[in-house]
Amino acid sequence: MDNWFEHFDTPLARLLLQFIVIIFATRVVGSLFSKVGQPAVLGEITAGILLGPSLFGLWWPEGSDFLFPKASLGTLQLISQIGVCVFMFVVGMELDPVHLRQKARVAVVISNVGIVVPFVLGIGAAFWLYQSFAAPGAKFTPFALFMGTAMSITAFPVLVRILKDRGLMKTPLGNLAIACAAVGDASAWAMLAVVVAVAEATSLTTTLFNLGFIVVFVLAMLLVVRPHLPRWLHVEPDAAPSREVMAAALIFMTASALLTEVMGIHALFGAFLAGVVMPQSKSFREGLTMQLENFSGVFLLPLFFAFSGLRTQFGLLNDLNNWLVCLGIIAIAMLGKLAGTMLAARFMGMKWNESFAIGALMNTRGLVELIALNIGYDLGILTPEIFTMMVLMALATTFMAGPLLHLAGGSKHAFSANAPIAAPEK
Repeated sequence: MDNWFEHFDTPLARLLLQFIVIIFATRVVGSLFSKVGQPAVLGEITAGILLGPSLFGLWWPEGSDFLFPKASLGTLQLISQIGVCVFMFVVGMELDPVHLRQKARVAVVISNVGIVVPFVLGIGAAFWLYQSFAAPGAKFTPFALFMGTAMSITAFPVLVRILKDRGLMKTPLGNLAIACAAVGDASAWAMLAVVVAVAEATSLTTTLFNLGFIVVFVLAMLLVVRPHLPRWLHVEPDAAPSREVMAAALIFMTASALLTEVMGIHALFGAFLAGVVMPQSKSFREGLTMQLENFSGVFLLPLFFAFSGLRTQFGLLNDLNNWLVCLGIIAIAMLGKLAGTMLAARFMGMKWNESFAIGALMNTRGLVELIALNIGYDLGILTPEIFTMMVLMALATTFMAGPLLHLAGGSKHAFSANAPIAAPEK
């Protein structure tokens, strides 16, 4: 019997135990959040935080040290990064160009205003936050660019889930929200790629070189790879992907992620772009997305939530000033994204309740914000204190999406499929 307990100290046994606890906790808390009308992913993120030092480590330090010893966190991080790469690959595939073409003009205006306003406010906040909350050695430029980008993000997958839960997917409002989020998502990841390139550079020449690499890579993927990819992957029109095709697609995703990682941009960008350029066959995309989501969402992403939770320490916000700063960050995030998007939608001819609903949806940050924050942490831009504040901001803005949408009359009856969207009011 004693040998059994000794074997718990092996890396594999510890990792398997972590898997069991993390997956169980995220499923339980996620289902509880679903029952109260919140996205399950918000509960899964919360479960990850509860497993960290903010609750589990505070309540039972010895158990936390046994389950998540520092020596094991490197392996947990690497496996969680694979899950995030698969997630970003799926997000890229879900960016349907049909939505963008149908609502192109309106979506571009609304999403760009919804990016520019919070981006500018985020940079303004960086002047206030830099001295106290930037990581040691972090330069002001990457810190300011990161804060602006973090304020601009919309969680495209969470937004889609909210629309589905409320029966808004087939309404004009739902179509427009998806188009705006798709444009915003692509823009935010492009901005984040620039931030990474600037943060990793040691001089102006290196910065320009890194940015040039990004431009060349994106153009090559969109203009050269995308037209030939169906033939290279042997994708059959209107056919679900076979195992061979799925393996080829995953190899392509991994190679793209590897290339951007080696370029110093981050593997996530390569995975995302690989999803964007996947063949447009609806059967292929839906089949591949379903298979990857079922495995990654249940088995791999929860590891990322737990790893992020281990970095989130509410105990660091131990005085009134820190909590006021945290509330200020949440207010700036909401003012920039919700108000900016709402006013842009109103300017484009939407009714006030529709404009408010679009703003509430675009203010959702969720998992995508969490991914960006971990990148900022790994780059040495954020301190643990501001990382925790930004995680709280991501949770707060995502939690408020449902109630704000309800306040706007967010149901399929309120936003009828026959109602005009972005048409001049008479």
